[in-house]
Amino acid sequence: MLKKFWPALIWSIVILLLTGLPGNDFPKITNFWGWLEPDKVVHLFIFGVLAFLILFGYREQYLKSKKRYLFGVVAIVITAIYGLITEVLQYYIFVGRDGNPFDFFADATGAVLAWLLFYYLYRKKIRKREADKKDFN
Repeated sequence: MLKKFWPALIWSIVILLLTGLPGNDFPKITNFWGWLEPDKVVHLFIFGVLAFLILFGYREQYLKSKKRYLFGVVAIVITAIYGLITEVLQYYIFVGRDGNPFDFFADATGAVLAWLLFYYLYRKKIRKREADKKDFN
């Protein structure tokens, strides 16, 4: 089972390394609309990839389950918690970095967008599986 999540685990280490790098040259976000800056897009992307990889690890269970939304909720919650942890580490431990609530918002938004993308990509497989069940019965 753990083998299916290696990509997500490796990517989470990459995220930790990237978020731990000194950030003196990164732009500072001081207002709400600043979350649309390139830094926030990077957060959307890297945490979106993490959520997608978590969902990809669950893909077999996802396709078989009637409560598919739970896998999305789990992936979003895990990714958001990890995003929060990285922001806390940036605030208290990483040198030259500061935690930012807008970064956390971008992390969580990336997770939600990844779930929507995963759903969109797998919905054909879901419909085919359900049609095959009806044909079998």
